[in-house]
Order: sequence, then C-alpha cells, then structure tokens
Amino acid sequence: MLYIFFADGFEEVEAIATMDVLRRAGIETVSVGIGSKTITGAHNIPVICDTTADKIEFNNSVDGIILPGGMPGTTNLMNSFIVNDFIDLCYKNGKIICAICAAPMILGRKGLLNNREAVCFPGFEDELKGAVLSEKFVCNSNGIITAKGMGSAVNFGLEIISEIKGKEISEKIKSTLQCS
Repeated sequence: MLYIFFADGFEEVEAIATMDVLRRAGIETVSVGIGSKTITGAHNIPVICDTTADKIEFNNSVDGIILPGGMPGTTNLMNSFIVNDFIDLCYKNGKIICAICAAPMILGRKGLLNNREAVCFPGFEDELKGAVLSEKFVCNSNGIITAKGMGSAVNFGLEIISEIKGKEISEKIKSTLQCS
C-alpha cells in the first residue's frame, strides 16, 4: 500500500494522474488529506481524500509514500509533522519515497538525496542538497523516485509501478494508456 499525501495547494494532475496509474496496476493507493478530508489544489479543484493524516499508521503493509508538488502544497507537506515522520520511517525501513515537481526539495532538505540521482521542477535544484542532478523527467535512485513536474506525472506513476511490481507490469499498463 502507498500513501499519497494531499495538502492544500497541491498540483492536481501530479496527484490524481499518479494515483490513477497506480490503481490501474492494482496497487493499493490511499489518498491522505493533511488537516482535512477535502483538500483544495493549486488550481482551486477540491478533492475528497480517502482518509486524513491523523487516522493513518505506519505498519508492514506500507510500501511507501508519494508527495505531489505544487505550491503552496509542497510547503504545506513540508510543514506537516506527520508527513515528515512518514518520510523518516520509510527511509529508515527501506520503503519507497516518491516526490514530484517541487516536492523533491523536502527530501533534499532532509538530506535524503545525498549521492542520489534526482530531478525536480526547474528552479528548485538548489534545494536538492547533495543530489546528483539529472536532466531526466523521472529518476529512480534506489527506491527514491523523483520527477520533474505535471507533464511527467504518468511516467512518474509508471516508474513507481516498475519499482513495486516490475517493468513488465509497468509496460503493460503503459500500453493501455497510449502514452509515449
């Protein structure tokens, strides 16, 4: 199971497209609202999450977490003690940590990108402390998956599928999506 955290000001396409692709692959993906079950995105689109952050727990069924970008969504995620605790628990327990757009800066500020290939939305590179910056749209560096932005959301989801279920399943889902 993956938790995808939604905070007010999140980038809607990054969150919804990623979650959609993962669910198509049969990966249990739970949307988690920070502070409320209804979270409003950066473009004023409200989304009703499956649950709220105060109701989730870290256990053996958690495969990892996903942090959508957007502003001020990324800042709101970064300011959440629960999100930070889950990042730390995933890192400590070898679970996958996925962040797209501005959200990789949270990982950079925590020192989790040292000597790892990573990417983010242009302009946030200085926040990826210790990372080996990439020109790719999606990077997977030993279970820390980062992506550039909204336009890479589907491929971000496909890379997460590859990490959890393997490349063959990811390619099968990709063929049904008609993407490049």
